[in-house]
Amino acid sequence: MKTKAVQQMDLGAKDLEILLFKKQNKKSAKGAERFFKCGKGQYGEGDKFLGVSVPECRKIAKHFFGISLSDIEKLLQNPWHEVRLVSLFLLIEHFRVSNEKEQKKIFDFYLKNTKYINNWDLVDTSVYKIVGEFLLEKDRIVLYSLAQSKSLWERRMSIVATYRFIKNGDFKDALEISKILSKDSEDLIHKACGWMLREVGKKDKKVLSKFLDNNFKILPRTTLRYAIERMDEKERKYFLKRV
Repeated sequence: MKTKAVQQMDLGAKDLEILLFKKQNKKSAKGAERFFKCGKGQYGEGDKFLGVSVPECRKIAKHFFGISLSDIEKLLQNPWHEVRLVSLFLLIEHFRVSNEKEQKKIFDFYLKNTKYINNWDLVDTSVYKIVGEFLLEKDRIVLYSLAQSKSLWERRMSIVATYRFIKNGDFKDALEISKILSKDSEDLIHKACGWMLREVGKKDKKVLSKFLDNNFKILPRTTLRYAIERMDEKERKYFLKRV
């Protein structure tokens, strides 16, 4: 069902794109391209930015809640980063208000379109709110497949999706996938694993400490440093001295 705003204005994918282009800021775009490593050989190579801030993107998205899934697909496949970001805000809202059958459709849609969810902010904004949420009471084998993917972004999805489980006090998959990804060559994966381990520690410090005691030899230093960030100085030194 369409929201009142979309019904009244009959807005679609093209309207959203036009609105974002009106907010374009070339100076901010250049800064974003540096921040998100869009240069040749970098992880975001070829991505294009309009220079629209995240709060502004969220504000624009609110005017389009209720837009069709087919329009969201057009937006998600757009070459401009902020258009894809707004499409994910819309997809999250679409998922939130849908019944389980529709949520399964959105879950499948998300996994079918992972190649367009191709920077860390796009992954981190959306994956635990859609993939993680959908798998909350279901088999999670798909995350282990993603953890073995050749795609950096799919591997990041596999660990960040567990954030939803962690919030529920369920740590098993975050810990297991962190071990699987411990041999990954990408720093962005090391950081994501460390972030999720830190979140585990916020919920249960003993679980995190036990995991680190048992696995400190295999964890990348970046993962470890992120994981122990909220510990006191004595505890941090204890783990850092062991690697």
